[in-house]
Amino acid sequence: MTKWAFSDMVRDHFFNPKNLLENAEEVKADGVGTVGSPACGDIMRMYLWIKDNIVTDCKWQTFGCASAIASTSMLSEMIKGMTLEEAMEIRPRDIVENLGGLPDRKIHCSVLGDQALRAAIYDYYRNSGQTDKIPNDEIACGCKNLLKSDIQEAYATGANTFEEIQEKTGCATVCGRCEGKIRKMIDSFDVH
Repeated sequence: MTKWAFSDMVRDHFFNPKNLLENAEEVKADGVGTVGSPACGDIMRMYLWIKDNIVTDCKWQTFGCASAIASTSMLSEMIKGMTLEEAMEIRPRDIVENLGGLPDRKIHCSVLGDQALRAAIYDYYRNSGQTDKIPNDEIACGCKNLLKSDIQEAYATGANTFEEIQEKTGCATVCGRCEGKIRKMIDSFDVH
């Protein structure tokens, strides 16, 4: 029998996912965010219900691996009861820490959860006429729905080369067309 390579928390959230949305056909959420790409195999959709700037409920659907499912499940538990500002502060490392770790090659799954959350919050801001709260951020990797700020975050937390940032975020792993753009971003961060 093959040994399970994940923490008990990942196992629990994979085999017993929390807040999974079974049927999205009739859902009327306040904000919906979808990220990922069929080309890489992981797609996440997050549904948020918000009242008085507080996330009152969160449901999700994920097509992906055990890490993707567990990451989204954990994130859905983490954000309930948070203000939108608090939820926006969650980073992939927070999800990974709450899961008790993920193999390095699976860290990109937590990045997708983080991005799905942001996309859902931005959708809520658009739907509620609060477009001034949506940051004007440059898209770094369209396939992975990563922004320049995500690449900066990876850089700021120790990933200093393109390869390290790629490993941490999953950027340029689907079509690869963004590699040159991301390399230029990294060069612009590297000011001594």
